[in-house]
Amino acid sequence: MSIHAVKRAQCHLAWDNSIPPVLRVESGETVSFECLDASNGQVTPDTVASLLATLDIATLDQVNGPVYVSSALPGDTLQIDVVDIETAEWGWTGIIPGFGLLADEFPDPALKIWTLNRTSGEGSDGGYGHAWFDEKKGIKIPLKPFAGEMGVAPAEKGAFSTIPPYRTGGNIDTKHLSKGSTLYLPVGVEGALFSVGDGHAAQGDGEVCGTAIETSMRVTVRLTVLKDKPYVQTPHFSTSPSKDESGGYYCTTGIGPEIREATRDAVRHMISLLTAEHSLDRVEAYMLCSVAGDLRMHEVVDMPNYVIGLMLPKSIFGHALP
Repeated sequence: MSIHAVKRAQCHLAWDNSIPPVLRVESGETVSFECLDASNGQVTPDTVASLLATLDIATLDQVNGPVYVSSALPGDTLQIDVVDIETAEWGWTGIIPGFGLLADEFPDPALKIWTLNRTSGEGSDGGYGHAWFDEKKGIKIPLKPFAGEMGVAPAEKGAFSTIPPYRTGGNIDTKHLSKGSTLYLPVGVEGALFSVGDGHAAQGDGEVCGTAIETSMRVTVRLTVLKDKPYVQTPHFSTSPSKDESGGYYCTTGIGPEIREATRDAVRHMISLLTAEHSLDRVEAYMLCSVAGDLRMHEVVDMPNYVIGLMLPKSIFGHALP
C-alpha cells in the first residue's frame, strides 16, 4: 500500500472544520507528515535566549494537514497508529515569558539547544538515542520522540487555537504516543480532518515549563476508521510493550479546565470501555480502576484545558485490549 505525504508547508494554525483538506485517503492508508518544530522555524541552533521574548506567538504550534479520511462520519472513531517517527539532529527547550506552570516565578527567557544523538534499533538507549543535559555532571536524557499535536476537526464552527488540548485531540502533549502506540479520537465531522505537528524528542508527563525537547520531525501514521467504539468521547491511547511499560497500557483521558472534573472524566471513560469491551458491570469496572489504574497528569500548561489520563496495564487481562 502506498504511503501518502503531507509537506512541511501544508500546515494551518487553528482547528477549523472549514479548512479544506490537503489530502484525501482511504481508511487504513498510511500518511507521512513533514513537520517543523512548534516555533514554526523561529528557533534555530544559533538562536539566543532573548529571542524567546519576541516570538510571534500567533504562529506557534502549527499543525500539518488536514487529511480527509474516506468513510469517517460524526460518531465514528479515528484510529491513528504511529508507524514511525524521525527527529531532526537538534532540538530546543525554552522558558517563554508567560508560559509554563511557574510562569510567575520564571519571567525571564531561557534557552537550551540540544544535540540529539539518535540511534536506530534497540540499544543501551532503549532504541531512540539520547541527549546530554549536562555531560560533565552525567545527566543524560533518553530520547522517546512523539508528536505533541494530533487531532481532528471539531464539530463546532469557527477557528479554535492549536495551543490547548480538546476532546478531539489537539495539543495533548502525551509522551506515551511514541512509535508503536495507537491513538483513538472521536470524529466530529465528515472525513475527520486529521492533522499532526509539534515534534518532541523527549518530555516528562505534564511538560511543566511549557516546552519539551522541541524538534522538527517526520511522523508516519496509519489512519483507520472504526464504527464500533462509541465510548471513545475523548482521546484514548494504547501503548506497545517496552522496557518502561511491560505489556503496555490502555489509557482513557479527561480533558477540561478543572483538574478534578477532568480526572473524574478519565475514570468515567475507562468504566465505559471496561463495560463495553470486557463485559464488566459499572461497579466491577470502578473497583478495577482503583486497584489497577494509574492516574497521570499528561498536560497541565496549555490553558485553559488539562489532560488527565487513567492508564490500565494490559497485562492484567487474559485477552487483548486494543
